[in-house]
Amino acid sequence: MDGTEGNAGQPGPAERSHRSSVSSVGARAADVLVYLADDTVVPLAVENLPSLNAHELHRAVREVLQLPDIALDVFALWLVSPLLEVQLKPKHQPYKLGRQWPELLLRFTDAPDDDVATDEPSLQFRRNVFFPKRRELQIHDEEVLRLLYEEAKGNVLAARYPCDVEDCEALGALVCRVQLGPYQPGQPTACAVREKLDSFLPAHLCKRGHGLFAALRGRGAKAGPGEQGLLNAYCKVKEAAGGDSGRGASLSTHYRAYLLKSHELPFYGCAFFHGEVDKPAQGFLHRGGRKPVVVAISLEGVHVIDSREKHVLLGLRFQELSWDHTSPEEEESVLWLEFDGDNEGTPVNRLLKIYSKQAELMSGLIEYCIELNQTSELTAPQETVSGPPSAASSLPSSQRPQLQRQGSVVCSRLQHLSTIDYVEEENEWGRGKERGRGRIRSRLQAPSCPHRTRHGARTHKWSADQAGETEAHHVLLQPAAVRGPGELHRGAAR
Repeated sequence: MDGTEGNAGQPGPAERSHRSSVSSVGARAADVLVYLADDTVVPLAVENLPSLNAHELHRAVREVLQLPDIALDVFALWLVSPLLEVQLKPKHQPYKLGRQWPELLLRFTDAPDDDVATDEPSLQFRRNVFFPKRRELQIHDEEVLRLLYEEAKGNVLAARYPCDVEDCEALGALVCRVQLGPYQPGQPTACAVREKLDSFLPAHLCKRGHGLFAALRGRGAKAGPGEQGLLNAYCKVKEAAGGDSGRGASLSTHYRAYLLKSHELPFYGCAFFHGEVDKPAQGFLHRGGRKPVVVAISLEGVHVIDSREKHVLLGLRFQELSWDHTSPEEEESVLWLEFDGDNEGTPVNRLLKIYSKQAELMSGLIEYCIELNQTSELTAPQETVSGPPSAASSLPSSQRPQLQRQGSVVCSRLQHLSTIDYVEEENEWGRGKERGRGRIRSRLQAPSCPHRTRHGARTHKWSADQAGETEAHHVLLQPAAVRGPGELHRGAAR
């Protein structure tokens, strides 16, 4: 499974789109519906659907859309429902996996039985998680750029990609240019933007008043903050030099500009997983509880995003972390992330515990992304996974990556997490050890100790006696090779 995603806060039946991708028309023939990022449908009439693999369907879609060869690397076929998202490997047979969908949901989600029984996946043509951002900048085909643009736009508008207000406005301005044409000063442009505001900005920036005042807000009314910022950004969108700026002009420049701006988001092009983390203990009784999170994993690293607040809680590149997962039979599956931290001036190792039935999938994806990066370093040492060095430096200072901004939604908020802090001897695994090259493995004995300490508390130095004592409390299960439906993730594209 190249990428898998559950849905935080499982939606009710009324909120789901039960779009089936298969319609039987005979014993050997069937109509297959493949959905694009803009929700348009590519109908395919195929023979022997049960034995057809994803590579063959991928080729059929490319032929219908007349896409160039690069599309084979850029896009992949996904099985998607509100409860789970699965990127398919070329050898997978979508029809058979669709028949196994209930088993996949039971294994990798916490969905209620009723939701599992009614959930049905659709087949979608979407960006390949393993396609590097740097290669997107080398694409010139307008249709490929448009499909990438539509997918990125959908993720921004749905707040799957958390963005600062300034970036939402800059990205929304490019959408205005694509949909409305070049900016024309005057009231008609403002009205057109206002009427379709939710097509340009995420919902939380489109809030409007209710009641009589909102109804009377007419043609001469003053624009709201989000709307005014969008208009200001729209008028600054530059046209291609020497090109036709009319409505029918090529939009490749604006598609590319949207993608380049999206590349500043550290989780662009990621696979989404869902889980929960412990909240920091609060109050006299030290009550904590859990909060739902989205774990975004890409070729660049891992980001833990607050599902409700839509901001990053923790962002780590692979060279900054170690990881593993545990799946004890009588306990919850957990993904462990270990990274360097500081507690009251003392260097510590920090462990974040992410509860998720998809922990094994996340662990496998992290491992494979690291392997891909190591291979990329050997074949192209002059480039990094994040793209050519000039990609960010060529941007104006006001458009540098959001991590430069104080209080940005993509900055880590460790104070909102409950981590396990501990210190190890320097001759063991410590701060000087290179991360991103291996798993935590036996070091996960430490968190099982009854004397664990959490974020904000005094750090605890593990002694040899205490470490030995923990072995009775915790047995690390090594990640086994996944077979059957789980094969979708581990060993992806190996």
